[in-house]
Amino acid sequence: MSVSGRAAARAIWEAALAAGNVDPIVRRVLRRDGDVITAGPLAVDLKTVRRLLVLGAGKASAAMAQAVEDLLDNRISDGLVVVKDGYARATRTVRIVEASHPVPDERGQAAARELRHLAESATRDDLVIFLISGGGSALLPAPAPPVTLAEKRELTTLLLAAGASIGELNAVRKHLSLLKGGQLARAAVPAPVLTLALSDVIGNAMDVIASGPTAPDPSTYAQALEIIDRFKLRERALLRIVGRLEAGARGAIPETPKPGDPLFARVTNLVIGDNSLVVDAAAARAAALGYEPVVLTRALEGEARDVARGFVTRGRTLTGPACLIAAGETTVTVNGGGVGGRCQEFALAAALELEGAPHVTVLAAGTDGTDGPTDAAGALADASTVARGRERRLDVHSLLESNDSHSFFRAIGDLVRTGPTGTNLLDLYLLVVDPLPAE
Repeated sequence: MSVSGRAAARAIWEAALAAGNVDPIVRRVLRRDGDVITAGPLAVDLKTVRRLLVLGAGKASAAMAQAVEDLLDNRISDGLVVVKDGYARATRTVRIVEASHPVPDERGQAAARELRHLAESATRDDLVIFLISGGGSALLPAPAPPVTLAEKRELTTLLLAAGASIGELNAVRKHLSLLKGGQLARAAVPAPVLTLALSDVIGNAMDVIASGPTAPDPSTYAQALEIIDRFKLRERALLRIVGRLEAGARGAIPETPKPGDPLFARVTNLVIGDNSLVVDAAAARAAALGYEPVVLTRALEGEARDVARGFVTRGRTLTGPACLIAAGETTVTVNGGGVGGRCQEFALAAALELEGAPHVTVLAAGTDGTDGPTDAAGALADASTVARGRERRLDVHSLLESNDSHSFFRAIGDLVRTGPTGTNLLDLYLLVVDPLPAE
């Protein structure tokens, strides 16, 4: 072993990120042999397809559209994909529209309206390929009247600040939408639909990934109301939102399409990649560098600062050289006015546990390249982190309480920055343990 813990953590992270490259992921699942394309159980003869429409939304969807275009050449008739600002890619036929994430904006709403119209224009002789990845829910806002985008945006902000999980957030958004919760598949009837999904959710449930636009929705209006109440938001949510959810709960508004609905007979939903790709690549790179890889979980979740403490406690039981690896998605309950994200908050909380452990390094970062409303993917922490902050008159405890992890790591130069990665396979958490020096 010839690298330090900090260098090893970054090298392991970079190898994991490379494993999330979208093009080979798409090509492993979507294949073409002459005029026949196959994907999972689906086989389609392109000679029988009148129009091929490529639609999509999410941080990785532009990269996915590139891969599909390269594979299907000039057979694509039209297409529209909505991505987060900065995540656009060059395409020939499929139009790429940028919009705001995680809080939806008018650009996303306009794109969602056009995407829905394209889906509704599809006939039995057409084929719709839908490309979905993390972020797609916020990037396709289609509020159901009389709910407005501003009202839905306000509720999204409240739920995020309260620490709602992605599943809870999506269960509410599905029932305020014209597209989510299987309603895009409903709009495309009678056309066959092939959905290729990159999973950014624990468990890979198709109904959760980007709120499941082409998947059966097991959640209900009543459950959406229960989530609002659990986070004590009923009094803060606007009356039109509560009124719609209450109307749906008493049966006055049709539910989202449920499992067993005949419309899904013409829908093929495939998860083409998840965080096992990055975890396996991280473990392989760690081993190549001389560290024993220890995979803790691919489903890490919980309050970021609490999970970080447990992660460090577990890691410090390892005898180096070793690398503890976890993937998942934590949450942050926002109590302060600072700037940060779940990975940066995780790293800042970990830093407090690393004082006195000069042989341990922690790196936490999002594979999509962004962590919260910042330009960083995450941060790196070790035994020197708190002391280096103190030299700059930064108090870790107070910054953690104000959720201002980004300011701290920016000041000491330990942000992990990648820029838009074109993929989105949850977050990666690494703890590298170097051997203790001989006494």
